[in-house]
Amino acid sequence: MAARTASGAPGHALGRTRAGARVGASAPGGGLALAGVRWDRLGRLALLFLLAALLYLYLSAGIHMLSKWSQDRRNSAAVVALGREHAQLLRQHEVLARQATLEAEARQLGMIKPGEQPFIATGLPDN
Repeated sequence: MAARTASGAPGHALGRTRAGARVGASAPGGGLALAGVRWDRLGRLALLFLLAALLYLYLSAGIHMLSKWSQDRRNSAAVVALGREHAQLLRQHEVLARQATLEAEARQLGMIKPGEQPFIATGLPDN
């Protein structure tokens, strides 16, 4: 926006700041005077950086929380699956620990009890 002079006519780029000090006017030493620090702009910039830092911290915490939540769901599913497998293994152990099951498995392997007479049947017809 172009600066306006006191009469309201548009002025050139070397106008006045809000505080009334001339910007870009010649200094007594012949060079241009350095403009003062624009504290309002510096404050806005600092707040912008602070907002960006807070946004980063909140987003990283949220992402971390979501990853922990999904890991917890995977672990819970694994615990349920392992619980089912454990129950199935307990049932299998009970079946295999019975004396009748042990004898049946031994007979399938061709074992006999002490004192039994083994018989071998040959010449049987095919079923």
